[in-house]
Amino acid sequence: MRTLLLLLTGTIAFADDDAAAIMTKVAANVEKSTDARRQYVYKQSIISNLVRSNGKIARKENREYQVFPMETGSEKKLVSLQGQLRRGKQSTNYTEAGFKDKDLDIDGDLIRDLINDLVDDKKSRDGIPPSLFPLCTKDLPGYRFTSNGEVAYQGRRTFRILFEPVLKRHCITIGGDDECDSPSWKGEAWIDAEELQPVRIQTQQAFQVPWGVKVFLGTNIQQSGFAITYQRVAENVWFPVSYGTEFRFNVMWGYKRTVTLSLVSSDFQKASAASKIEYGGVRP
Repeated sequence: MRTLLLLLTGTIAFADDDAAAIMTKVAANVEKSTDARRQYVYKQSIISNLVRSNGKIARKENREYQVFPMETGSEKKLVSLQGQLRRGKQSTNYTEAGFKDKDLDIDGDLIRDLINDLVDDKKSRDGIPPSLFPLCTKDLPGYRFTSNGEVAYQGRRTFRILFEPVLKRHCITIGGDDECDSPSWKGEAWIDAEELQPVRIQTQQAFQVPWGVKVFLGTNIQQSGFAITYQRVAENVWFPVSYGTEFRFNVMWGYKRTVTLSLVSSDFQKASAASKIEYGGVRP
């Protein structure tokens, strides 16, 4: 028997295996909830690590932000930063964003670029690049969606939906400006069945880096993927509360790093229209 799903906008029924129709509604709901999410302030913690091939930490940072609603996005103010770089048996601690150890500081430049691209995207309300997940209406035609059944999650019924790019491209975008003309990630999305909002999404690299890029540019990326989970803050208002990635890459036949990056958002509070917002702490 085919289960019917009643949408909040009216008595419109989708078969339980119509994954594409469900994701179309999810994308519309995510875009529609932007105004409601603008009413909340919250805290955000970002932990980033660069690990050498021998398993030892090369550089790590722990940043704490306060996130404030703005008209077209969010304003993130850096409250504290605890960083450390290690070279051999020596380590240096720092508390300023953009700290450079020397004129040529590849680790410092990399960790700054990763944070800017993957957790501070100015085109996103949360700082998370929208191109990483199938939640934008304009991007949906580039995906193929397949139903993968249902599962209970935190006491709520959720749909499991597999997705993959429609076209195979030799292009992989990891944050920043999307230079690919089609998606480069596959994975699974868990969708709340009642409100049709994303609950959890797990992705992995859909295509391998082409052999020519590995050989001629000396670049290889392995185990690229992202995971994100959402929390229901109010009716039809869901926020990403955890997000992270881990991948390895080799550049120029010598520079090798494993990258781990995680974001946690918490302490959501609805801001009053008459509230006075004051910034404090460390300047970004």
